[in-house]
Amino acid sequence: MAAVAGNGPGGEDPAKKPVKLFNGKNLSGWRVVGTEKWYVDKGELVCESGPDKGYGYLATDKFYKNFDLTAQFKQESEGNSGIFFRSTFEGTKVSGWQVEVAPPNHDTGGIYESYGRNWLVQIPAEKEDILKYGEWNTMRIRVNGDHVQTWLNGQPMVDLTDEKIGRGEGAIALQIHDGGGIKVRWKNLVLEEL
Repeated sequence: MAAVAGNGPGGEDPAKKPVKLFNGKNLSGWRVVGTEKWYVDKGELVCESGPDKGYGYLATDKFYKNFDLTAQFKQESEGNSGIFFRSTFEGTKVSGWQVEVAPPNHDTGGIYESYGRNWLVQIPAEKEDILKYGEWNTMRIRVNGDHVQTWLNGQPMVDLTDEKIGRGEGAIALQIHDGGGIKVRWKNLVLEEL
């Protein structure tokens, strides 16, 4: 059977194929914002505080509006990071929303709006033990229109509908929090556009 014009083998839409945001070799498809360190080690993406101890970001070259993203992370030191979505930058000032990646009892999986409304959803105390600090964790983020959902290690964390998020446009970005002493490893960043 011939494939329908514009579709891949089997008739699926090639645009809907999962995209590996990180190739395991280099930072192709990403841009560094700020002076903090981003590098590849043993096929993993590492973010580490630099001498300036400032905020740092690694942003996708491409903007993603509606998507389902999974990423694995391991906090090696301090561990305050995050995954931003629909984000744009002026220097290291970010406009957008962050799914928190933080040390224990600091709302990993919650939603924070930098330079805006601050915490939109914090994580209740009874869900704080889902994070496996110092081990590999899996974060899943689904953003569709004004609806955002997050899961940590398969457990639902946030289910939020927000009009301002619905209007947002921008990149996906990983963050290094300011203050120094932070080191987080990332792997298997896979995104499916919706």
